[in-house]
Amino acid sequence: MGNKKREAVVLRTLPNTKEKRSRQYSNTNPTYLMEEAAIFLMEKGIKHLLIDLPSVDKEKDGGKLLAHNGFWNTNGKLRMDATITEFIYVPNKVKDGSHFLNLQIAPFENDASPSKPILYKIEE
Repeated sequence: MGNKKREAVVLRTLPNTKEKRSRQYSNTNPTYLMEEAAIFLMEKGIKHLLIDLPSVDKEKDGGKLLAHNGFWNTNGKLRMDATITEFIYVPNKVKDGSHFLNLQIAPFENDASPSKPILYKIEE
């Protein structure tokens, strides 16, 4: 990640097929983030984490939610301005690199809220 200032990171896993949009993930223990990875992103100042997996956490972790808690820093100064958006789909035609992100979050307070992230290509 270097030292370049970023507010958001979009994680797209491979293989990136259209089947991701309808795959049934329950009871498959899909890939997840390690707590250390979530803390690393938090320490880098990432406020918005978007990922194409059903959760940043292990499917069955006994309610620990280590990556969620690490990213939101629940054991320190809670990051009320940070978001995690799960189950996104980023088509292959969207090239890796820098983009503008319009993260449209529903206007109500809750521990979860629907969002509509839109990535815009930066013209050079």
